[in-house]
Amino acid sequence: MAKRETPAVYTIPAHRAFADALAAGILAQHGRDPMALARGIILLPNNRAVRAISDAFVRRSQTGAQTGAQNGLLMPRLVAIGDIDLNERLGNALDPMGEGVDIPPAIPPMERLMILARLVQQVRAEAGQSVDAGEAMRLAQALASALDQMLVERVTLSRLRDLDGVEDLSAHWQASLHMLELLLERWPRELEKRGMIDMAERRNRLLDHVAARWRHTPPPGFVVAAGISTTAPGICAVLRTVARMERGQVVLSELDQNMSDEDWDEIGPFTPDPDTKRRRPHESHPQFALKVLLDRIGVARAEVALWRWGGGHDARAVRSRTISYAMLVPSQTGKWRDLKPAERTLAGVSALELATPAEEAQAIAIALREVLEQPERTAALVTPDRALAVRVAAHLRRWGIMADDSAGQSLSQLPPGTLLLALAKVVAERFAPVALLNLLKHPLVMTGDARLTWLERVRGLDLLLRGPRPAPGLAGVDALLLPRPDGEQDRQRRLRAQVAEWWPGARALLDPLEDLAHDMQHPAALFATLREIAGALTGDAIWAGHQGHALADLFAQIEDAAYLGPGAIDLAALPDLLDRLLGDVSVRPPQGGHPRVAIYGLLEARLQQADLMILAGLNEGTWPALPAPDPWLAPRIRQILGLPGLEYRIGLAAHDFASGLGAPEVLITRARRSGNAPAVASRFWLRLQAMASDHFTSPKTDYAALALMIDAAPGHPQPATKPAPNPGAHLRPDVVAVTDIDRLSADPYAFYARKILGLATLDMVDADPGSAWRGTAVHRILELWYTHDGCDPARLEQRARELLRQGDAHPVVRALWQPRLLAAVEWIAGQVASDLAEGRRIIAVEARGRTSIAGVTLTGQADRIDRLADGSLAIVDYKTGKPPSGAQVKAGYYMQLGLLGLIAERGGFADLGDGQSVSAFEYWSTGKDKGAFGHRKSPVKPGGSDKMIATEELTAHASAHFAQAAEKWLTGTEPFVAKLNPDLPSYGDYDQLMRLEEWYGRGGNG
Repeated sequence: MAKRETPAVYTIPAHRAFADALAAGILAQHGRDPMALARGIILLPNNRAVRAISDAFVRRSQTGAQTGAQNGLLMPRLVAIGDIDLNERLGNALDPMGEGVDIPPAIPPMERLMILARLVQQVRAEAGQSVDAGEAMRLAQALASALDQMLVERVTLSRLRDLDGVEDLSAHWQASLHMLELLLERWPRELEKRGMIDMAERRNRLLDHVAARWRHTPPPGFVVAAGISTTAPGICAVLRTVARMERGQVVLSELDQNMSDEDWDEIGPFTPDPDTKRRRPHESHPQFALKVLLDRIGVARAEVALWRWGGGHDARAVRSRTISYAMLVPSQTGKWRDLKPAERTLAGVSALELATPAEEAQAIAIALREVLEQPERTAALVTPDRALAVRVAAHLRRWGIMADDSAGQSLSQLPPGTLLLALAKVVAERFAPVALLNLLKHPLVMTGDARLTWLERVRGLDLLLRGPRPAPGLAGVDALLLPRPDGEQDRQRRLRAQVAEWWPGARALLDPLEDLAHDMQHPAALFATLREIAGALTGDAIWAGHQGHALADLFAQIEDAAYLGPGAIDLAALPDLLDRLLGDVSVRPPQGGHPRVAIYGLLEARLQQADLMILAGLNEGTWPALPAPDPWLAPRIRQILGLPGLEYRIGLAAHDFASGLGAPEVLITRARRSGNAPAVASRFWLRLQAMASDHFTSPKTDYAALALMIDAAPGHPQPATKPAPNPGAHLRPDVVAVTDIDRLSADPYAFYARKILGLATLDMVDADPGSAWRGTAVHRILELWYTHDGCDPARLEQRARELLRQGDAHPVVRALWQPRLLAAVEWIAGQVASDLAEGRRIIAVEARGRTSIAGVTLTGQADRIDRLADGSLAIVDYKTGKPPSGAQVKAGYYMQLGLLGLIAERGGFADLGDGQSVSAFEYWSTGKDKGAFGHRKSPVKPGGSDKMIATEELTAHASAHFAQAAEKWLTGTEPFVAKLNPDLPSYGDYDQLMRLEEWYGRGGNG
């Protein structure tokens, strides 16, 4: 076989469009003979690169057809080496086809993960450490990654047992290394039992076979290895062979030929010198991987030639020199001071800094949209920030531009995956309200004509689940929908009946989940149940479309391999386990997006170029991302084994950034904030800013201003004025409760919103029990104590304990509040017993009454009414906190006690008879006072005082205040002004509705 004397290695610089330049050069060399072109092979890094090169050949073919140079094109074979980071396999064209090749099959990835997770659990259990299935899967995924890196770098497992210099590692890393050794001892036995090998090992053997075969029997046509930057020894062996074949060429992407030899040597790696301190290589440099690759294929940088052909829409050559200067190693950046202005220019590169990621996405979408105004121009967004990419794609859709995000989205974030996770959370949380509603409201559940009715009933269930959560399981929801006991007020009776009619059908779909209530489940049965329920809830819509097909494929793999994994799965760990399995799969959209706009992740962007490249998300921690810690291999161990360091990926991200900067026009963007915290600019951004200085310019179009303007309302903003609705007399209520009068006097608008508009405030779903719940519980205890126990002081504490056991409060809240309540009811029991000895007895509890005043019916419910020894009445109101003061009552606030007394005096309580005299008004509080729980207080006193109204005057005082309010707003025409008396008690439930912040405090508006 004829070989080259010198290797044929070339580079296409950053300022040239790689795909077009490569296609132009191959056509120039081999295009005269269509059959020779068709016999050629082009090796490429991944499937996305295959598409890019294919498109470039098509573009060149169309250009030739327009000029009459050629009429057709037979494409060479484009073969993907396969990118491990993209979970791609070796191209079929490189599979061994000759005789005598016996390579065992690779173990399927899911089977591998399940086995590793089981081994992790076993090894941890032997060490006295238990891990659930979710944590075991996390460790198994990290272990699989570490194992792949060792196999790719040809690091034998036996080297772990012979490591030197690890004695000084911390105890944590010593333990991790010991467990890793145990796992890697057992793993080969698992493979041997199945007659399989690791996929990375099979890849190595395939590549070794290809390299050996081509050394002796090269393919009949040309072979070009293009754009491959992987430093794996197996791939480097193939590149080494191709570079020395008579008809072989290796074409690198953006090898820096502008660096001086001194700068090149400073990158590393460095030869260990026993007489000097070992220097660490600059793995984060964009040229580090290419330097390692050249070393492994035995080619010096000086032997690499410049690819002669261009792509037709390249940037100026000075751009490559600027990129080279910007990416110097830190020790050489002092050279920036000596650069001439022409050498630090960033002509064609602009920078845009925005306030938030939302503004950044909007500005990017506008910039992409602007490109489409110019015929044939192309634009691409490159970002590792998936959230930013999704936002930009959503903004583009407003103009009908469908831009494919080629990096895809994690299956755990797509509707089919989120439905499965919702199912898992329902099981893990025993039908807790939030998890249950998330499942029932999911967009894939009950699709079609039945969905509207379904959602109406689910919304009804949502309203019923507001407040503290019911008992666990479906039985808790069943109990929630039962009619309330006789005598117990139920304002949601009609809603409860509607939901109860619908619930049995919905419950039947969820019953199989209830059967999974045991703490541990066999994986096969568990996943089968989830699959069946997901199909039943969605009518199999979960498995439809490209997203559903991806989930179906993954779930089939999970079910088939589940028996190899952990023997039983703790249901609490199920959501985490599924999230890790789903999150490991990215779903890319089917092709068919806009032909001139693209969105790429960093891996997909390699070898791509457009007229405008937008490099976005340039914040530290995003681009470059923070190195992910390895739970198995300490940095020191990785260094000893010769594995890439954790900063190696930063170098790849730097190379991706440098490649993007080579486009004719470049826009780099970042947001000053990320979430709720300031963001730090990327080291790449700061390098350009420091080197370019005055040449670090903003784009000609003010995208930041446009981003703010595009959603702004037309004209000048018109701030809201204080609302004062004035409904007609027929809309004003003629029946009001005593509890509404304070709201009417303090904030008429709030009364209007509650009573006329019917807008009631809603508790949060699964809310922690608050003061309202505690107040309801106290009232219920004391009511049952009266109706069932005859107010026997000896029975009150037992009654409280029984009701709390049946309550719907969170166990922690109940445990914390119960001692305080028991102390308070003990005080109440003592007070009632003492009063009874003095001739005072309870005659009514939760008594409802009504009377007519000023043309309005006044209703009220008294917590308790006592008969005093002299035959008069005492009105008692229970409080769980601090009761109102006498001064507040005298000032006209908190009229509830007085109005209840007024109803009693007018014979409004039917069971008490007519013409009752009220001589006592009391608050009984379960709150703490003077070191003890429970106290009673009266806001009035006989004869009155400066701060307290006279007992005998309270009902008349309350009647006058009520009549005045009724004449204004109920029978009169007074508008319901917002915050009429800001100092009066108000809950602020309707502040947002009245747009309080837009007008409150401004001159002339209150």
